[in-house]
Amino acid sequence: MLLHDRSTTAGAVLGVVAIVFLVGQQLAVMFGLFTLMSALVDNSGADIWILSQNSNNTSTAGDLPARYVDRLAGLADIEWAQPVIYSGAQLKLPSGRSQSVQIVGTTRPALEGGPWRMAAGSSDVLLEYDGATVDKLDLADLGNPKVGQVVEVNGKRIRIAGYTEGSRAFGPTVVFVNSTKAREITGISADRCTNILVKLKPGVDIRRVRAEIRELLPKASVLTVSELAWNIRVYNFTNTGIGSSFGFSTIIGILVGVVIITLTMYTNVLNRQRDFAVLRALGARRRDVFAIILFQALTIGAIGLLIGFFLLAGFLFGVKGSRLPANLPLWLPPAHALLTFLLCFLGSVLALRRALKIEPASAFR
Repeated sequence: MLLHDRSTTAGAVLGVVAIVFLVGQQLAVMFGLFTLMSALVDNSGADIWILSQNSNNTSTAGDLPARYVDRLAGLADIEWAQPVIYSGAQLKLPSGRSQSVQIVGTTRPALEGGPWRMAAGSSDVLLEYDGATVDKLDLADLGNPKVGQVVEVNGKRIRIAGYTEGSRAFGPTVVFVNSTKAREITGISADRCTNILVKLKPGVDIRRVRAEIRELLPKASVLTVSELAWNIRVYNFTNTGIGSSFGFSTIIGILVGVVIITLTMYTNVLNRQRDFAVLRALGARRRDVFAIILFQALTIGAIGLLIGFFLLAGFLFGVKGSRLPANLPLWLPPAHALLTFLLCFLGSVLALRRALKIEPASAFR
């Protein structure tokens, strides 16, 4: 049947291909944005983050006493603890206008929480007093500064000493500097910081240590990396235009995909009602017809998934290294495939009852 009525089969396959690709592309961009939102936290190398009291994400955090680091040093389960400076600033462009940037100041010499991938130079440039790095994807926004070029941030001089690759975050361009220069730029005093990063020793129970730190520092918020990353994503999703625009459009796209695939398979079965009537007249049982319809649904779904995932892989490869974030978690393709098969089956089953109501003799009229 599939090979004989090729136009109907091709239409059903194309419908599945279009939805598999479009829904997959929309989800890839959405998860790419989620990854970008918490990139600084996920790639910090820390297990626990300490923020100001009653803060649950880096966007709303205040400052902390830097002496908390000395208190943490007394805990046997902690491998290291480092203060980090996070703050917004204004970078002066060659054109004279200003560009908003996010300053990330890491503590020398370990530079924990600093850039995690370099395109030109190394993170050691942050050991220099005025050394700074920016991501190569953000160079156009900053007036395309060259390595070694001196620029002003909040009226303070920094030197672009290297380019990062993929060490970006959601929002303004990230400028990595050392904590000394960061305090000079932001005005944060030497005895304060905005975050403290904590790395635990291997095999340590993170929940137990988190509870110990909360008792030690009752006036601070203590969160694991996963908790903080989740809070950041929820905050950005609900307090920016992403939730109301992109999130809504993603949900609508998924719902439209569900309807189209279901209707496509429904129509595919109805267009072959005469064929099923012939089978019934030749002695086919209801379960035989059901098995044929199920096989057709799985075949069309498999072909559509194969082509759709191939196009989706091409999309992901094409945007790799670009400013468009795209990321597919490992669990998403299998879930996407399973849902597609279920929808193909559902659309076919909905039409099955109508197909079986046809009198076998109608095939010969």
